[in-house]
Amino acid sequence: MMQSVLILAKWFDPQPKNSGIVYFDGVCSVCNGFVDFLIKRDTAKSLQYAAIQGDTATQKLESSLLENMDSIIFQSGEKTYNKSNAALMAIASLGGWWKFAIWLRIIPRFIRDAVYRIIAHNRYRWFGKRDECRIPTFEERGRILE
Repeated sequence: MMQSVLILAKWFDPQPKNSGIVYFDGVCSVCNGFVDFLIKRDTAKSLQYAAIQGDTATQKLESSLLENMDSIIFQSGEKTYNKSNAALMAIASLGGWWKFAIWLRIIPRFIRDAVYRIIAHNRYRWFGKRDECRIPTFEERGRILE
């Protein structure tokens, strides 16, 4: 019984600091909305964020990923995820109940990514585009990388 309680407690603990970097299109309104969603719920401040157009992305990501700027990219340790997997892994990394988002991976990836591609392809038309990349607020400094 005690072991079950410890397993559950570990499951709901927030992730450790620096659990990953979310790379996003800095001028995309949908992408910035997703980053706002994550920042608001990331009480442990475990995630960092970087615009795909920035220096951090250029230094840390393969050039093939940078050529395709229609995807959120999530990098945790040596692993890199894109499209729907990136979004789910970023949400799950928030810890607590958000870890259950990983269960959405039971939906076949070709279906999840097809929906993702439709939204990504139409994101500027449907939701607009910013004139410039996100500028971090005072509270976001250190979490949003250049």
